[in-house]
Amino acid sequence: MELVKPRVVPPLDESFRPAVLANRAFREKVKASGQGVPMVIGVERADGTRSVYHTEVFAPGSADFEQNLQYVERIVKFLLWQKGGYRVYLGGPSPIGEHIQKVYSAQGERAFDYDFMGETVYERPFEVVITDADRVPPANEMAKSLGRHLDGCRIGLDLGASDRKVSAVIEGKDVFSEEVVWDPRPQTDPNYHYHEIMSALHRAAARMPRVDAIGVSSAGVWINNRVMVASLFRGVPRDVFNARAKDIFLRVQKEWGVPLEVANDGEVTALAGSMSLGVNAILGVAMGSSEAAGYVTPEGNITNWLNELAFAPVDYAPDAPVDEWSGDRGVGALYFSQQAVFRLAPVAGIQMDESVGLAERLKMFQDLHASGDPRTRPVYETIGVYLGYGIAHYADFYDLQHVLVLGRVTSGEGGHIILEKAKEVLQAEFPELAARVSVNLPDEKARRVGQSIAAASLPEIKKEEKEG
Repeated sequence: MELVKPRVVPPLDESFRPAVLANRAFREKVKASGQGVPMVIGVERADGTRSVYHTEVFAPGSADFEQNLQYVERIVKFLLWQKGGYRVYLGGPSPIGEHIQKVYSAQGERAFDYDFMGETVYERPFEVVITDADRVPPANEMAKSLGRHLDGCRIGLDLGASDRKVSAVIEGKDVFSEEVVWDPRPQTDPNYHYHEIMSALHRAAARMPRVDAIGVSSAGVWINNRVMVASLFRGVPRDVFNARAKDIFLRVQKEWGVPLEVANDGEVTALAGSMSLGVNAILGVAMGSSEAAGYVTPEGNITNWLNELAFAPVDYAPDAPVDEWSGDRGVGALYFSQQAVFRLAPVAGIQMDESVGLAERLKMFQDLHASGDPRTRPVYETIGVYLGYGIAHYADFYDLQHVLVLGRVTSGEGGHIILEKAKEVLQAEFPELAARVSVNLPDEKARRVGQSIAAASLPEIKKEEKEG
């Protein structure tokens, strides 16, 4: 594939090659060749729902046929982490399907994705089905309403990898919010997580006359309030995780005896944006210890997609940084999170103290910026350029009218620098997108604790529960 140099070059990353530009250049080249054939990619989830993506590739026999392999592999990778699925349908030239089968196998380059999407999340073997473009089963999507309940006395809890936030909300009004630094990822005993969660809930409960419902926002994949996988429990051995961590919130709900709902932090990001702005067709992007994303449809609902854009590629540069967990290059977590700040700071001449926790390290960087250190601005500007091209890339996969950017990285003036640079990219490179998609930062308080307040709205309090 041809890698296109961006018009707006990130100040600290001249090798950045945006996925959106490479994909668009590929499609234009296929169209201009007159040798394009349909390629249909379907991803199917365990409940039978299915997402379908249509594109074109070079026909077999074309001199450019080999370019198809990277293009389709990167699209498959994006779709798996955006939509989720244990079964991938490749409708098109069979050599492309055979390549994807090899790459996404137990011994392939994407063994992490093979295991994650298969046994870990959807609890069945991952498979790639090779077929014709017209034989890929049709899309079968599902969307549902979630949240927006503001009645009663509620607790909202947002569990990040470096801090946890809790809010007490009475009839839609935030009466107490608190952030506490914690370090869940290296912990091997789920009792650590349980007691920290219960401590936060009790702190919020003390500010209200009663607790009617609890809503939780957390990174990871959650099904029926059970955690299938989450970075918060990365340090817990698999057998211990299955025995004592997977049902941790079922245990919490039993203790409190009220309605409880857990949602992926990305979905709550999008919900927070939809609620605060009063709009739909919104993608929420939270820049914290990793990247969290979520989507509210034009109808105001959420989907059963994964929306784990932390692992979806945004940079196709061959020397793009490698994610330590998935082993892939150029994925969102390294561009829209604290990890991006820590990766770019040394390039700007700032040596970070790696002996302190992630939240403290980020605060040190933000304090440097607040004190007027000129080395910090290029870091924020670089992230802003990433974001501009990232939004354009996401817009190729989502029906977007609004993007809301939250998270600890956006606190203070740095968030405004990121946003200004992202808008500059959209104006310079994607003017049609700049005209129809608004990009927003919420106010300072919502940026830091908005997710916990939105999380509080997740559970529905049924009439009999109110009367009881």
